[in-house]
Amino acid sequence: MSGVWVFKNGVVRLVENPASEATEGRRKVLVYVPTNEAIQSYASLERKLYGHGWERYYGDPYLLQFHKQTTVHLISLPKDFKSFKSMHMYDIVVKNRNLFEVRDM
Repeated sequence: MSGVWVFKNGVVRLVENPASEATEGRRKVLVYVPTNEAIQSYASLERKLYGHGWERYYGDPYLLQFHKQTTVHLISLPKDFKSFKSMHMYDIVVKNRNLFEVRDM
C-alpha cells in the first residue's frame, strides 16, 4: 500500500495517487492559523517555527531540517521551496497541531 495520508476536517484517508488529485486544479497552501497567513517562503516558515521552539538542524546538506529539543520530531524539507509539496505541509501540521493547516487555494 503506497500513497499519502491526508488529514482533512479530523478525518484521515490514504490517497493512493496524489499526483492525480494535484492535477484536478486544487493547489495546496500551508497556512499559519494564529495570523491566517499563507506561508510563501522558507524564511517565513522558519520565523514561525522558531517562535514555537523549533531550531535548525544541520545534519543533512541536501535538506532544510528543524527539530524541537522537547520532542523526537524532525521536520525535513527540500532545500528548494519550489519542491515544497503537500506531504511536507501535512508533516508540519501533524507536528504543530493548532498552529498550521493545509488549505486548497
